[in-house]
Amino acid sequence: MGLKLIFLVVSRAMPVLGLSRRESWWKDAEILMLMAHARLTWPDRAWLALLAGTLPVERLAGMRLILTPGTTCAGIATSSAAAGLVCRARAGPAARRRAVMSGQRCCGWPGRTSPGDTAASTASWSGLGISLAPSTVWRILKSAGIDPAPSRNGPGWAEFLRSQAQGILALDFFTADLLNGTKVYVLAVIEHGTRRIRVLGATENPVQSWIMQQARNLLMDLEDAGMSVKFVLHDRDASFTAAFDAVFQAAGARVIRSAIQAPRMNSIMERWIGSCRRELLDQTLIWNQRHLMTVLREYEDFCNTHRPHRALNQAAPLRPLPEGVTNLDHFRVRRRNRAGGVIHEYRLVA
Repeated sequence: MGLKLIFLVVSRAMPVLGLSRRESWWKDAEILMLMAHARLTWPDRAWLALLAGTLPVERLAGMRLILTPGTTCAGIATSSAAAGLVCRARAGPAARRRAVMSGQRCCGWPGRTSPGDTAASTASWSGLGISLAPSTVWRILKSAGIDPAPSRNGPGWAEFLRSQAQGILALDFFTADLLNGTKVYVLAVIEHGTRRIRVLGATENPVQSWIMQQARNLLMDLEDAGMSVKFVLHDRDASFTAAFDAVFQAAGARVIRSAIQAPRMNSIMERWIGSCRRELLDQTLIWNQRHLMTVLREYEDFCNTHRPHRALNQAAPLRPLPEGVTNLDHFRVRRRNRAGGVIHEYRLVA
């Protein structure tokens, strides 16, 4: 009990000793800031911003204020603007000429930021030596008729995928939880040109040897089908090792890794995985790995032989469109259940 009392006395006495060493106007400014009311008018905010500028930075960071740092900074900017001060230099004719010249030579220029993006509003454009906001650079290049980089330096990513669709393979892993408590990793691949899906296999441990063997099996199947691969697209999963990429590179294919946290770069594969989850895995209780592969093979056959695709004019990857129905009063449709009735096929009766 006595040690606790001594500790409390010393802890209360140390701040008093610290106050005695500080200048008097520091204490007055801090007291005025702490006495501010919850509902502040514009003059109150301006005075608080001015008082905050007189305090040391380390002391201001330790105060428990009712204002956030963003509010204080906004008050400083507002009071400076009301006083007729310019917080950032305006872009003069020389800066505009240099921005246009650099924009014509460089492969890209800053995109337009949102109004609330305060971090990027004072970004420095490298190479100019002038602090210009990205929105200012955007307006200068826009008025000069200079388009963004993707419109000036060849096709964009979407145009590349469309032009090279016949030679692109997209791969990805997805997981499936079984009733016995294990998690299984499934490797699937889709052809961009035909939208044909192939489920290569499933394993609890996707080691390098297993993945390389799946890649070799895939290349043999593609060779039997007479398809040539130019590009292999996958994400930066650690399972896709350099040895895995070397298997495709030895066959003359170029491996492209998607950017970090950019699922849209592999959107066709990601959409199929999402459809597989919603339509099959989330609707089925799967007991073990053998059961999983059975339902996945059933769903793979359904996608390749029945499911229509907009990119194929509503045809299936391995089945062309049927002939048009001329008499709508006498045609009949038969439904076929797949995967235990989870998915259905509808076909015309001859």
